[in-house]
Amino acid sequence: MITTLDGTTPLAHNTQMPMIGYGTWQVTDAAQATAGVKEAIAAGYRHIDTAAVYGNEEAVGRGIAEGLAEAGLSRKDLFVTTKLWNDHRGHDAALAGIEESLSRLGLDYVDLYLIHWPANSRQHPQDWRALNASTWSGMEEIYASGRARAIGVSNFTRKHLEALLSDASVAPMVNQIELHPGFGQWDAAECSKANGLAVEAWSPLGSGRVLGDPALGAVAAQIGRTPAQVALRWLLQQDIAILPKSVTPERIRSNAELFDFELSPAQMEAVRAVVDDTEHSDPDQVDF
Repeated sequence: MITTLDGTTPLAHNTQMPMIGYGTWQVTDAAQATAGVKEAIAAGYRHIDTAAVYGNEEAVGRGIAEGLAEAGLSRKDLFVTTKLWNDHRGHDAALAGIEESLSRLGLDYVDLYLIHWPANSRQHPQDWRALNASTWSGMEEIYASGRARAIGVSNFTRKHLEALLSDASVAPMVNQIELHPGFGQWDAAECSKANGLAVEAWSPLGSGRVLGDPALGAVAAQIGRTPAQVALRWLLQQDIAILPKSVTPERIRSNAELFDFELSPAQMEAVRAVVDDTEHSDPDQVDF
């Protein structure tokens, strides 16, 4: 369990990934994205997460450049993640995808590059596995070139992950999946950990939906913390990296204040009882 905001978890091949990252999903306003990244760096975050499909890589890149300069830091002090979108499946398309993302970010390399969603049996009933393997071969080439210091996947279920592990020459190092109180791709998380992948939670606050849950509120009241802090600490105590998103400076900082309290076993179970009735995307059934 990490004890500081810049605490890391080891990935394969001697890469260290900060367990707490600043997420930028749904931050589509360029000025907000740049300001949020700068605020996160100033607050001590050392991991920034974006994706090609978010449409904010240029703004995030500006925030990285300006935030590092204002903090007196260098590029090596920051861990940057971006993701390959579904319109770039296959070996050659993956190679083009990283070049496009690096250009938008204004960077020479990223620390982690992820396949954002697996090719699935709904869209590609005959060749989903071969298509994922082809895309992954491009990811392996990107990794070998140094344009990504680590490579991984996102939203891969056990089915997708086990197939890819059989086909890969270099195993994925991370699986970023939806996990938060009330909902979790726990089977995918278990499979990932069993095969040496670090697990990251996207939408660790359930896009804010679960923060009003009475069970979460009761635990927060017991320890004098916010429901968001309880939800994030709950994931960290399960050795799951988190990517909280906010554009509010106070919340950006509050989401990182997680190291002077600990949830008891009973409180961990209470949070596990939170219910989120929202419909969630099944990675094997999405059609985007």
